[in-house]
Parts: sequence; structure tokens; C-alpha cells
Amino acid sequence: MKLNIAVLPGDGIGPEVTNQAIKALKAIALEFNHNFKFVTANVGAMAIDKHNDPLPEETLDLCKSSDAILFGAIGHPKYDNNPTAKVRPEQGLLKLRKELGLYANIRPVKAYETLLDKSPLKKHIVQGTDISIYRELTGGIYFGEKQLSADGNVASDLCMYSREEIERIAHLAFQAAQNRNNKVTLVDKANVLESSRLWRKVVAEVAEQYKDVELDYLFVDNAAMQMILNPKQFDVILTENMFGDIISDEASVIGGSIGLLASASVGEKYAMFEPIHGSFPQATGKGIANPIASILSAAMLLEHFDLFAEAEMIRQAVDKSLKLNISTPDINIKYDNVTTGKVGEFIEDFISNPDDSNMNFTNIHLGQSTII
Repeated sequence: MKLNIAVLPGDGIGPEVTNQAIKALKAIALEFNHNFKFVTANVGAMAIDKHNDPLPEETLDLCKSSDAILFGAIGHPKYDNNPTAKVRPEQGLLKLRKELGLYANIRPVKAYETLLDKSPLKKHIVQGTDISIYRELTGGIYFGEKQLSADGNVASDLCMYSREEIERIAHLAFQAAQNRNNKVTLVDKANVLESSRLWRKVVAEVAEQYKDVELDYLFVDNAAMQMILNPKQFDVILTENMFGDIISDEASVIGGSIGLLASASVGEKYAMFEPIHGSFPQATGKGIANPIASILSAAMLLEHFDLFAEAEMIRQAVDKSLKLNISTPDINIKYDNVTTGKVGEFIEDFISNPDDSNMNFTNIHLGQSTII
């Protein structure tokens, strides 16, 4: 298969982790006889610095002419700490989602057996957790009308949803549940918000078309609590934009690190794949950023094109890296010299040489001698 992939590394650790995902994809292309072409473009704070625009037209044009987008991260302290900034990195990402119609964000949350002790939650609580979060991505309060009074003392953000926006992501969530454990949990605030009441009404109607799927409801505050008390109760979570943003970040603690969570943002025509973590500017250039989320996002990219064996190969490589402690400091306490790049090299080598011994892998990637 031939794929043209737009690469938007972005800010902070974005370029570092994205480079490791590209290593994995190049190894897959070599082993499975595919042709993947990568073209890089600017987005976020670095695009503002160069073009005074967080999403330059040439970047958007590249995305529209590509088969898929591999995204890094955006954000910089000089904007985060300046609430008066008129042009912000996040505007680029929001515009990209809107322009490409990426209305569904899919975030898998899994508790890896080898990392159960790394989770801040008790082992018996997180063990067996396997959740898929479906977050609506182009509507709601993030895209609603924003107002600020003339004196700057009163502000508002409008949360608005249409039936069509709710229906299209609800169908995706129910279809996903049919291939999982046949349960959808709608997370909303229907006791307070009119928009949430519309969500309940529309989702209940959509559920009638999926008789084999159980539909449950939770208010978002209760859902946030249940995510910590009993995450295993969830299969597919369906929710609106802001609630999904918050719930999925909370869910990241289950696996022990936000650096493990991948995501796909899909629409009718375009698809983008990115780790859910931010730009983590404090770690830039230090080699400590976890690239696993970006690498698993690359696996989701492959699945999007029905390359399931290729995606599984990447996941096997990730599993092996975790078992051997070939991982960055956020989840690794055994070795102190495993960098972002070394994790990427391990994944790349495993794809090319999956039958090599564990000992040789460990020795090679820790810079030790090896006996063949």
C-alpha cells in the first residue's frame, strides 16, 4: 500500500516522539512491502514564530492532500502564561479539526499487565481495564460563540450541539461496542445542561438501532469518580467535547503514564493520529519523553487503512519493550539510560527482528556488549 502521510511534529516534545513513530512506520513499510511517504509541516507555537499563524495555509493544504496526518503536540509556556495572547497554538489544532471535519476522537485506555504496579491506583482496581473513549471533537463549548464584556469583567462561552453532530459519533460508538463488550456509557450533565438533555434524547434513539448493545448513563461528576473507583465497568464511553477532554486525561493515570495513550481523530474524509499528551516543554531535548503514545498512534493509523497485521506488529513491539523495561523514566525505574530515541530504536528493531532473544535486545539497547 502507498500512503502519503503529513507529519505535524509541533512544539516541545512533539518532534521527538513523532520521530519514533516514523521509525516504526518505516520499519513496517520495509517488512510488509508498503510505500509510506512523509512530508513535514509547521503547526502550533513554532508556526506562530515563523508565520504568525498557528495553522498556515500550506500546512492545511498538505493535510488535505495527504492520506493521513501524524500529529505531535502543541503549546508553549509563553502562550500558556499569557491569557491576553490573541494568537495561540491551540487555535491551530482547533481549526485543523474543524477544517478537516475530524468530529470523532477515539482514545483507547488499557492497563498493561507489566505496568500495573506503576499505576497510582491499586492493582486490583485497574487490572483488566480496557476502555475506548469516543469524544465528540468539533462542537460544544470549545467551538461555541465567545464573548467578553467591554470592561473585560464578564465572559461567556456557548455550548451548542445539533442532532446531526450527536448522531454521527453515537453511531461510531455503538458500532465499536458491537466489536467489543457491547456496552456504551453516555457521560453528560443532563440534570443541569440543556445540551446534555439533547444528547440523552438523541443517543437513546440511536441505541434503538443497536439492540445488542447495553446503554448506560452517568453524569460527568459521577463518571469521574467511577473512573477511579471501578474503571473495569466501562467498555465504550461516549461523550461531548469538553467532558471527553477531561475524562480521557483522567483515565491516563490508570496505565501509569499519560505517555502511553494514543488517539485517532476521524471524519468522513480525513484522519489524524496523535498522542493525547501535551508538548511538555520542560522535557524538550532531554530524551525523557515517552514515545509509546505516538508509536501506538501510528498503529491506529495502520488500522485505519485495514493494515491489522502491521498494527499488531507495532503493539507486540510495544508490549515487549514494556516487559523488558526498555522505557522512559516516567514508567521505568530499573534502567536510567533509556532515552526517547532508544525506545524508538527498540521498537524499530523488534519489527525487523521479532525472533531475536530478549537478552540480545536488552543488551543492545542498554549499550552493553552482546553475545550472538
